[in-house]
Amino acid sequence: MVYILLGAGFEEAEALVTADVLRRAGVPVCLAGIGGEWVAGSHEIAVKADLPVEMAELREGDMVVLPGGMGGVASMEGSEAAMALIRRAAEEPEVWLAAICAAPTLLARAGLLPQGARCVCYPGMEDELAQAGAVPVLDGPVAVQDRLITGRGPGAAFDFALALAQALAGDETAAQVRAGLHYGV
Repeated sequence: MVYILLGAGFEEAEALVTADVLRRAGVPVCLAGIGGEWVAGSHEIAVKADLPVEMAELREGDMVVLPGGMGGVASMEGSEAAMALIRRAAEEPEVWLAAICAAPTLLARAGLLPQGARCVCYPGMEDELAQAGAVPVLDGPVAVQDRLITGRGPGAAFDFALALAQALAGDETAAQVRAGLHYGV
């Protein structure tokens, strides 16, 4: 299961493109809401969560996805349940963790980035990653390091989602989804 965390002010493109691409790849996705059944994104698009973040249960092979959006990141940081889930995902060797845009800085502030991990984030926020011991990557929309995947920002939503699909469903399935989307054609 992939749990995409939705906190008030989340970046809609990053969350919804990721959910769409993963579902096209046959990967089960759950939108986990923080603070209510309906969560408004940073552009006032309300999305209905599949379940409250408190009900998310991680198993081997699962993934936790953190969309960006400054409000969404603040919502995640302010939620004990969300932070417990994020910490567990970071600590479990068989669970994936993915963050895009401003969300990698949440991982940096929480001390959850592996030392020396190559990461990307929203431009201008790289110092937070470096201060946490990560290595900011300044080129490319996505960085993959072991079971950690980071993305640059809303414009990288498809690259990010396809990297997650590749990690979870394999190269062939990700290529089929990419072709079906006519992405990069």
